[in-house]
Amino acid sequence: MAPTALDLPWVDRRRFLRTAATGLAMTAVPGLVGRTFGKAPEPVDSETLAAQLYRSLSEPQRQNLGFDFDHPLRSKVDNNWMITKQSIHDALQPAQQDLVRQIFRTLHQPQHADAMMRQVVEDSEGKGFEAGTSVALFGQPGTGKFEFVLTGRHCTRRCDGDSVAGTAFGGPIFYGHQAGPKDREQPDHPGNVFWYQARRANEVFQALDGRQRGVALIPGDARSEQATDTVKLAGRGQPLPGIRVGDLAQDQRGLVRGVLKDLLAPFRAVDVTEALKLIEPDFDALHLAFFQKNDLGNDGVWDVWQLEGPQLLWYFRGAPHVHCWVHIRDGAAV
Repeated sequence: MAPTALDLPWVDRRRFLRTAATGLAMTAVPGLVGRTFGKAPEPVDSETLAAQLYRSLSEPQRQNLGFDFDHPLRSKVDNNWMITKQSIHDALQPAQQDLVRQIFRTLHQPQHADAMMRQVVEDSEGKGFEAGTSVALFGQPGTGKFEFVLTGRHCTRRCDGDSVAGTAFGGPIFYGHQAGPKDREQPDHPGNVFWYQARRANEVFQALDGRQRGVALIPGDARSEQATDTVKLAGRGQPLPGIRVGDLAQDQRGLVRGVLKDLLAPFRAVDVTEALKLIEPDFDALHLAFFQKNDLGNDGVWDVWQLEGPQLLWYFRGAPHVHCWVHIRDGAAV
């Protein structure tokens, strides 16, 4: 059986800091990146492509899209926003727009890249990928402080070359999907590329006994969506809603690990590995909560749920359609 993302060995993204200069030099020869003459093209990582994009910017483009690495905009996340005033269609030349497409695709596992692209296009409200997304670049490649951020409706993605220490994905991310023309999806969410994650989480709920379900099921509202404040981490020693993973039986804990695997499945191996490295020390401290309110169809398949720990939040809000807020950060990270 082919290895999954979780079976792949650690790939150190700091290699970006060593290879960025090569990636930048290649921009002098259009189409050279990823090519080895006489051999099949080698895959190019997102950071190298982001460095190429940075090098290709004109001075006016850099004034519009470039920011200091410590600019507060770098840490922002929301469910529907443009990080800069212009879409990539208006801000970038066609070849640069194609680079952004490549960066976005390489931030995901190859078998998921088409679905991730379809989500962005479908949620663009008829604009398409280029008119529905915007990008910003923080810092400079090759300095150890550089990050690319892409945003749009139901989309915030990042690549950082490990510039942001102790933080998965380079900071909080967002993904979601409105499948179909109606804002309120059907209870089984037909066509939604992320609903499989909720089905897997609900398998864990079904495996709980009556007492455990009473702890895991929350009758009140879930957290409100308030942009970056939505992903504020609780930190150690704070009470968390739901059932503690460390209090589950071994087979139930295995099911929770399966949910984590499915949550991480769309993303590239290096981000999966880093996320798991940060999650594992506090795995038993995670709490799994299901929210009774906003159960579409009143079918007992909980549309709104979350995994939360001192240093992790993965909040899945499946009503009226899917919104997912993600933040994984080492408490010691600066």
